[in-house]
Amino acid sequence: AAGEAPCLSYTGCNFLRQRLVLATLSGRPLKIRKIRAKEEDPGLRDFEASFIRLIDKVTNGSRIEINQTGTTLYYQPGLLYGGSLEHDCSPSRSIGYYLESLLCLAPFMKHPLKIVLRGVTNDQVDPSVDVLKAASLPLLKKFGIDGESLEIKINRRGMPPKGGGEIVFACPVRKVLQPVQFTDPGKIKRIRGTAYSVRVSPQMANRMVESARSILNKFLPDIYIYTDHMKGMSSGKSPGFGMCLTAETINGTVLSAELASNPQGQGAAVLPEELGQNCAKLLLEEVYRGGCVDSTNQSLAVLLMTLGQRDVSKVLLGPLSPYTIEFLRHLRSFFQIMFKIETKTPEEEHMGGEKVLMTCVGIGFSNLSKTIR
Repeated sequence: AAGEAPCLSYTGCNFLRQRLVLATLSGRPLKIRKIRAKEEDPGLRDFEASFIRLIDKVTNGSRIEINQTGTTLYYQPGLLYGGSLEHDCSPSRSIGYYLESLLCLAPFMKHPLKIVLRGVTNDQVDPSVDVLKAASLPLLKKFGIDGESLEIKINRRGMPPKGGGEIVFACPVRKVLQPVQFTDPGKIKRIRGTAYSVRVSPQMANRMVESARSILNKFLPDIYIYTDHMKGMSSGKSPGFGMCLTAETINGTVLSAELASNPQGQGAAVLPEELGQNCAKLLLEEVYRGGCVDSTNQSLAVLLMTLGQRDVSKVLLGPLSPYTIEFLRHLRSFFQIMFKIETKTPEEEHMGGEKVLMTCVGIGFSNLSKTIR
């Protein structure tokens, strides 16, 4: 960058990923102080350290300084480089924690990214690999990031606490993103899903499917839930089961919901019937919230709108999640961009909860590190 961009300063450990991702994209250095300074075990956690190492792997020439107690982090971003990589994620958070941020960065690399991530594929905290595959990839395609090389492939499933899963994520690079007008979610036409079980009886998956269908069949006929039972090496190191459901509309909106069983040795045992029903209810809740992007992917959508060409993008979202609200504040600090936010009451839209129409003019972000062939 010509001349040093002013360093942004934050305190506390919240929203660490957002800050690092936006610093990397905007090229602005970043200092975060007082990371868990008052706790008995101060400083960065192992999953955050692992995330910082991942950022270091996908960039070239980043400078990262962490003080001895791990309570202060200085980050000066380098160029997004990409290429073929491998990374072992910390088992205390799922692969989704890392993959969510890679989805934001991957289109702007110098070389197309192909990365193998190992760790926990499905847990109760972060979006699972299944949901990101079912809901985030279609969203990237809306902005013109598509092609055969865009994929998430699950080689092995790993449940907490020990993990042992493995996935491959590949994404092509783009010079510019196209603006989108995505304001009509459309009617729901079908529901798809995956019920997975590892190191437990394969019957568990069938029981989840039946109980989920008992609720969803009342609403529409076209429901297909795959059962995915992984055996032997591909089943990771811990037992568990869970379900991921997606509702697709005629206009290509994908809304998702998911649930996973409690990790081995933590909390009460969950019945697959209960889990299936609750997951179906969560999906209906997501449909009620509505919008063209589900709550997991709101921040990805607003980021891609921000980085689009200097043209107007509009997306209709359901009620904003607290994570997205903080993300919008960060976008203002890093890119000086403001969104126009209009609320739509259920009466205007004739359905579901309150909606928000987000409008912005892209900053015309151009992928400078992409090699021109």
